[in-house]
Amino acid sequence: MTLAVRYWGARGSIPTPTPEMAAYGGNTACVELTLSDGSQVILDAGTGIRGLGQAAHGGSGTVHVLLTHLHLDHIQGLMFFAPLFEPGRDVRIYGPPALGTPLLNRLGRYISAPLAPVEIHELPARVSFEEAHEGRWQIGAASVEAGFVNHRGPTLGYRITDGDATVTYLPDHEPALGQPLDRGQADWISGHALARDADLLIHDAQYTDAEYDDHVGWGHSRLGDTIAFARRAGAERLRLFHHDPLHDDAALDALGHEAHAAAGGHFAEVSLAREQETDELPT
Repeated sequence: MTLAVRYWGARGSIPTPTPEMAAYGGNTACVELTLSDGSQVILDAGTGIRGLGQAAHGGSGTVHVLLTHLHLDHIQGLMFFAPLFEPGRDVRIYGPPALGTPLLNRLGRYISAPLAPVEIHELPARVSFEEAHEGRWQIGAASVEAGFVNHRGPTLGYRITDGDATVTYLPDHEPALGQPLDRGQADWISGHALARDADLLIHDAQYTDAEYDDHVGWGHSRLGDTIAFARRAGAERLRLFHHDPLHDDAALDALGHEAHAAAGGHFAEVSLAREQETDELPT
């Protein structure tokens, strides 16, 4: 049995539907996990969730959508997610808590007039909204752990463990902000507990090392910090994620070559996430 990880969107900030972005894809963040028992877990609801929803249209079983945070590039596909418009379909949407405002109300700011043609309470599916506080819970065959990480606004990272396979998802993350990754105490490094010894770490690598100087504090990682974080956490495989909208295929190819050199053979695999590719982990 396996845990299948399929990438439906790996771009950050804004969709980039142009030919020079086609190799890695232009849709924003969305990753589908198919657990060993067939349960479906979806990480984030960027524009990539539209294609996923079309593929899942008419299916059965509960759909679990785990939102890391509510920036637009991580929720803008919700209005186009087909299962939400299927009467009788169960969809559970999890997201970070915020003081005084339920998740339903915060998402309702987007799925309501004047930004949307329908109101969130009009969705035909049976939709529930749950705040994912720090801690663990069970979805199908998997144990899910959530924890707050360094990014602007309340932002969660997720650790999903199915049998012997663990996937950590940290798409928007700046672990080196105010913290030396190579010598700081592990307990004080943002996201370290979630990523520790993960079989697959999907992690923000939006900026080159040269670009990062102009973006310190924006909530995203430079390549060197991503490699250092993954090494410190003991991840086995690393997928670079949240590609900058200004990075075309040639720029991402170059970033991939730089990542291989910087990794120095430390990981079983280091590569950039591409739309429609699938990773399979034995459980």
